[in-house]
Amino acid sequence: METTTALPGLDTAIAFADDLVDAWGSWGPTMTPDARTVAFISDRSGVPQLWIQDVVLDGPTPAARHVPLSADPVVSVTWAADSRWLACAVATDGGVRTQVWVVRPDGSDARRIAGDAHEHAELGPWTRSGHRVVVTFPPDGGHGTRSFLGDPATGRLDPLAVGDLFHVLDVSLEERFLVLIDGERGQQFCTVVDRLMDEHSTLLPHGATGSTDVALLRPAPEGHTGPVYVYLASDVGLPRRQLIGMPFGPNGFKGEPRTLAFRDDAELEGLDADDAGRLLLLVWNVAGSSELELFDTTTHDRTTIPGLPGLVAANPVLSRDGGSVVLGVEGPQRPRELWHVDTLTHVWSRVTEGPPLPERPCVVPVLETFEAEDGLALTGWLYRPPGQDGPGPAVLSLHGGPEAQERPTFNPQAQALVAAGFTVLAPNVRGSSGFGREFVHADDVEGRYGAFADVLACADHLVRRGLADAERIAVTGRSYGGYLTLASLAFSPGVFAAGIDICGMSDLTTFYRDTEPWIAAAAVSKYGHPERDRKLIEDVSPLARADRITVPLLVVHGELDTNVPIGEAHQVVAALRALGRPVDYLELTGEGHEYRRAASKKRLAATMVRFLAEHLQPGREPAGS
Repeated sequence: METTTALPGLDTAIAFADDLVDAWGSWGPTMTPDARTVAFISDRSGVPQLWIQDVVLDGPTPAARHVPLSADPVVSVTWAADSRWLACAVATDGGVRTQVWVVRPDGSDARRIAGDAHEHAELGPWTRSGHRVVVTFPPDGGHGTRSFLGDPATGRLDPLAVGDLFHVLDVSLEERFLVLIDGERGQQFCTVVDRLMDEHSTLLPHGATGSTDVALLRPAPEGHTGPVYVYLASDVGLPRRQLIGMPFGPNGFKGEPRTLAFRDDAELEGLDADDAGRLLLLVWNVAGSSELELFDTTTHDRTTIPGLPGLVAANPVLSRDGGSVVLGVEGPQRPRELWHVDTLTHVWSRVTEGPPLPERPCVVPVLETFEAEDGLALTGWLYRPPGQDGPGPAVLSLHGGPEAQERPTFNPQAQALVAAGFTVLAPNVRGSSGFGREFVHADDVEGRYGAFADVLACADHLVRRGLADAERIAVTGRSYGGYLTLASLAFSPGVFAAGIDICGMSDLTTFYRDTEPWIAAAAVSKYGHPERDRKLIEDVSPLARADRITVPLLVVHGELDTNVPIGEAHQVVAALRALGRPVDYLELTGEGHEYRRAASKKRLAATMVRFLAEHLQPGREPAGS
């Protein structure tokens, strides 16, 4: 990379990013049955690992205890119903594939029971009693999905279910019933399996567009027929994700699904229940911010829990007796931390200690609303450098998915760019979640062109609002956002002054060929079928038009990425270098599709700041002019 005179404050911005990355977080909580101890993931050591801590509501915060498993990042953790075991998903070598580990709460008897460098194993739920845990192996090219009940003491895996693309969401108390989802992205159907009778029944309309992310099996409320009730957070055939309830029982009994709770202005993104099935915890997504409610399954009364100590809540856990909630909370100015709230008094208490934060405050983004080219309403979180007036250098930051959502979370990367003097707009273009079923499916297959146009609408919004100099706007994104970055540069040359592609697809045909089999199988509803939709897929692949990318481009990829394989980066870099175009490449060793290590996050943030500072300086002649 060429060196140029640094913008004022560049080194300060990079140091600020380092400090923010070092501001570790705590997330993904799971409680013992008595709700007195919590296990969680924290990157306070620089890598996400398993930690355990007592829940103390009055008095000093007790010290957390590290439970070592392996040097690889820990992705998630759950506690067995009898509290004797913990199960963890561990990222193999830091990559995309995961292993399932079990360990005693005191750190003893740690062992891997499924998954290795060549086989991906997914961690599912524990049974509602005892200690057997669901382990699932997705399709690998030779088999369909296979699910097992694993015994942590012996490592024995007993067959549970087989199918296509399913995930087990819950197991009933006596292990007779399973609730699972099956199908491609955005076209999943939910099924209850009666293991005793070897029967299965689809709960919601099969073939309807929509998805179900959470489903729970609990005893039916008083006065309801059937011994079991299924609670679902679903938007299958519905305008927004809602709380659906449905009675279920043996001998093929199935009641009608019924909407129990919905909001016109929000989507249900989190759901948990006590063991008795009397109380539900609902977490609503309101344009990116979170709101909590309690739902009485007998009376259907809904009670708001006020005072959430942050803008975004994640991984809510309701205690088995329904008396308390532990969940992750974060906001633009604070990293993820765990909080406890009493369901009767609604009193909040911090569970985990917070890290030291830099003296310089983080910018709180503002939600912008504007229109796409076809009139569709779009939103984006605007980060503006303090005291900046008038247009200046700006960056569009595109999230992955596309069925993800940009939210007001703790974002060291965005904060570092703002500290370096860049205005940042992090939009939710069509295909993003959180805004209803039609919006999340508006970019499916042929709708991809609409997403391309949305990126241009975002740049136009910055210029029309007087926030950006039209000659100094860069576009960046990760995963699907990286793909959108390449597409924007290749299909709309002259709009952006530079681009940063982070682990994006450069050619959808090679992506389908090289990605993990289960990822490719699920993606056809979103991107199109690699054979039936071949012409479309070729048409929306940026690599074929690499000759139209004339502005400076930084390509970043993880060494171990098998979701978007590293070949996607290598081939676009090679094509641009063969054309003599300005392209830099950063490969992050020991990282997969998600960058989990602090050293990698710091290196990425510093590289991005320097690259953009070089290519968006005032008076610099745009590349390709």
